[in-house]
Amino acid sequence: MTTGREKSAKPQAMRIFLPSPARTGLMSLEDCISQRRSVREFSRQPLTEQQIGQLLWAAQGITHPDGFRTAPSAGALYALEVYVATPPGFYHYFPETHCLERKSAEDLRPALYQAAWEQEPILAAGAVFVIAAVYERLAGKYGKARSPQYAHLEAGHAAHNLLLQAVSLSLGSVPMGAFHDEQVQRALSLPAEQTPLYLIPVGVRS
Repeated sequence: MTTGREKSAKPQAMRIFLPSPARTGLMSLEDCISQRRSVREFSRQPLTEQQIGQLLWAAQGITHPDGFRTAPSAGALYALEVYVATPPGFYHYFPETHCLERKSAEDLRPALYQAAWEQEPILAAGAVFVIAAVYERLAGKYGKARSPQYAHLEAGHAAHNLLLQAVSLSLGSVPMGAFHDEQVQRALSLPAEQTPLYLIPVGVRS
């Protein structure tokens, strides 16, 4: 991913304003659904800024003036945070401005690989998307006992959007839930209140 749009001199605060997402594609929804398969072998070709932005938009992008997003959320409280790990660094996605903030200039995929039982797609993919949940955002309305279930449903919606978008971009992807939560949190320096739910490697098929 290129970094020509970064706006700050401080590595920890660099912002990348992503290209506007496409609202039409070359494949029908039915074709995307029928062709979606888990892909675990990728070439070393990096993803473009446009591709990464499109995938992030599919997962959590804004689609309405009132701030509604691509994936449904209980009470429109939006319990998810989405990140992406690439060779140039680790980034946090901000749906409201469709931009990335660089959290680390390191390639954190090897650390994710160790935290996820050494699953090879994490190292091979051009990008690893990370979906985390903040249960407290839902607890005020739905209670602490019910909030995790609603957050998990929301994560599933967002992940499947991303997987279908990958198909439409002729990319491969695979959703992963086998990892050590605490190791992922440490590897990515996630805030304590954010629980990682998904790792989704996406890349150019080999």
